[in-house]
Amino acid sequence: MKLLLENWREYLDEKNSYRDRIKSYIKDRDKMLGQGGQKNVPPYTGGLGKHVTFDKQTNNVGESIEEADEESFKIRDSMQADIWQDEILNPEVQNRLLEIAENFLNGLEVEVQMEDLRFTGSLANYNWSQYSDVDIHIVVDFSKVNEDAELVKAYFDEARMRWNDKHRIMIHSFEVEIYVEDTDEDHKSSGIYSIIDNEWINKPDPDGDGIDYETAQKKANDFVNRVQSIEKLVSKEKYQIALDRIDRTKQKIRDMRQAGLESEEAEFSPENIAFKILRRDDILKQLNDLRRSAYDEQMSLKQENDGGNSFQN
Repeated sequence: MKLLLENWREYLDEKNSYRDRIKSYIKDRDKMLGQGGQKNVPPYTGGLGKHVTFDKQTNNVGESIEEADEESFKIRDSMQADIWQDEILNPEVQNRLLEIAENFLNGLEVEVQMEDLRFTGSLANYNWSQYSDVDIHIVVDFSKVNEDAELVKAYFDEARMRWNDKHRIMIHSFEVEIYVEDTDEDHKSSGIYSIIDNEWINKPDPDGDGIDYETAQKKANDFVNRVQSIEKLVSKEKYQIALDRIDRTKQKIRDMRQAGLESEEAEFSPENIAFKILRRDDILKQLNDLRRSAYDEQMSLKQENDGGNSFQN
């Protein structure tokens, strides 16, 4: 067990300054909002809260996204009917998600006890759309796996990213996404449902509002980890695997932002703010650069002879 986790230390040695950039981003955001100076005109019919006045550009990872219908910006009158029955998880969905989580854990090389399984994200709320994912969080006590929590997180991140890339399981046309969460992790969301206990931890309010910056940061950080993983594949000359993962990651980014743009929060949704963070920090550019590099290397023919005449008879 110790030897297995030690293999992930290289992953942690690549110091990620992303968390510091996020803190700087929030500080700059709050300073900007405190200055005021914006006219109170539509769509800002009230005082500005702590949201970011991003532009409404919809270009995405080198491709364009069709502008969403204004009707899709509205909060739904009810939760997704195939997933929920009177705001309680459909028993068939509940059983299948439990089975998926157990299969994921059984496929790991370490023995892990699941403390809870939680349903969160837009499908556990009233702002769901056709682009939403079934976001399930497997809650694990990292300290029971290894005392080095960062090492355990790195292991689980890589394991669930491999799983998410390998599988495309659909629950009533919505794709399942797995995340492994530490019991000490403070996951804040307006909609969190315990699949094991079959009850709400945080019940969503259809009349609620506000910007979920913590979710935006978590979503952006997830894609930063994906890009770092792809970078390693390219460095190990696993070009086709890298290209496949890049294409899938780009599609996930498009779907994530589209889901945000189709929610009531529109450009101020966590999904769209996450996209803006990725674009501002050049993560999207890095993803495109990695794709170009992987393709060029894959298609190149390397010279193996050093100055010799390889065409001699």
